[in-house]
Amino acid sequence: MAAAATAAPGTPRLIRFHKPYGVLSQFTPEGRWRGLQDFIDLPGVYVAGRLDADSEGLLLLTSDGALQARIADPRFKMEKTYWVQVEGTPDEAALAALRDGVRLNDGPTRPARARRMEPPPAVWERDPPIRVRQRIPTAWIELVIREGRNRQVRRMTAAVGLPTLRLIRAAIGPYSLDGLAPGTWQATTVPAEPGG
Repeated sequence: MAAAATAAPGTPRLIRFHKPYGVLSQFTPEGRWRGLQDFIDLPGVYVAGRLDADSEGLLLLTSDGALQARIADPRFKMEKTYWVQVEGTPDEAALAALRDGVRLNDGPTRPARARRMEPPPAVWERDPPIRVRQRIPTAWIELVIREGRNRQVRRMTAAVGLPTLRLIRAAIGPYSLDGLAPGTWQATTVPAEPGG
């Protein structure tokens, strides 16, 4: 757990948190999932956007309601970068489909940026580890989107025949996981303009 940087009274706080697998994007635990209260003991900060319990990576929290809306609302076009370990081998047709937008049951996705990550990213071990099938290869894709539908990245990769095995959010706009170990947080600078 990191220590908070001292802020002047009334100055909005912005926290970068590296959310581990199995932790909800809320302070209260629920069922088998842990809550943020196990990692962050700061009054008056709220989650800006969400990340599913079975996903890992960057979560932003802030004390500023307007900033919270700017981060979470797709209208402000703050890009979100995901590293996705998929089952199978992504070919150019699958990547092109992700870039163009795929049709989901709630409508087509917006165009995205997608590329195969070669070599794979150097990431931490997950607890528990992903399931591995010996005869089926896995690969990593970097996917950059400006939307935030429920389980969107997982549904997008499934739509092109590449089920997601592990999902890590590496960045939100100008903020990244750099320097954060799983389960740690750090105070950072609040942007002066909407969208970072």
